[in-house]
Amino acid sequence: MNNREFIVRRIAQEFKDGDVVNLGIGMPTLAVDYIPDHVQIMLQAENGILGVGPKAAKSEENIDCIDSGGSFVTTMAGACYFDSAVSFSIIRGGHVDITVLGALEVDEQGNLASWMIPGKKVPGMGGAMDLVVGAKRVIIAMDHVSKDGQPKIVKACKLPLTAVHVVNTIVTEMAVIEVIPGQGLMLMEIAPGLTVEDVQQATGAELWISPDLKAIAVAV
Repeated sequence: MNNREFIVRRIAQEFKDGDVVNLGIGMPTLAVDYIPDHVQIMLQAENGILGVGPKAAKSEENIDCIDSGGSFVTTMAGACYFDSAVSFSIIRGGHVDITVLGALEVDEQGNLASWMIPGKKVPGMGGAMDLVVGAKRVIIAMDHVSKDGQPKIVKACKLPLTAVHVVNTIVTEMAVIEVIPGQGLMLMEIAPGLTVEDVQQATGAELWISPDLKAIAVAV
């Protein structure tokens, strides 16, 4: 199992029956493949679908049924379609229970930088700004450090922010961390084979250790 699969398998455990969930482009989208069979959620795509199903098979692609990332998807029984105005009304109205997004940096105040690195070409913010403010819970799925080994979980974000004080949970290949408002980052779970010191050394902010710290367990 690679790091991305490990992360999204763990995130899929956060979904509960009846949740309306929006999955961001890239790694977060993969979480749909690992939702437990006994859990029924409704996936929302901000381009105008509620009830997104699994990714469409090669022979069953429908050019009129794509998610916000442009991937061909299927729909579940009871799915509905709507325009962008309704879609963002759902998001801004607080009707999305969980959104899962990637990030470039997250800091100990729950601030999120996810849309650009100055000087580099970027695709844009998409619906991220609305999602992180409108959703009831924000989960970040990302690698613990950048490609050059720098911490992505930091004391204060240096990159342009997407939003402030919005992140609730960070899931990486090393740890599950909760943002505790007014206190900082609480290390809740740690990947098998790692120590608290390993995680702290790879993190650019101080971690508080949960008294209930446990190993990350994912179904395989």
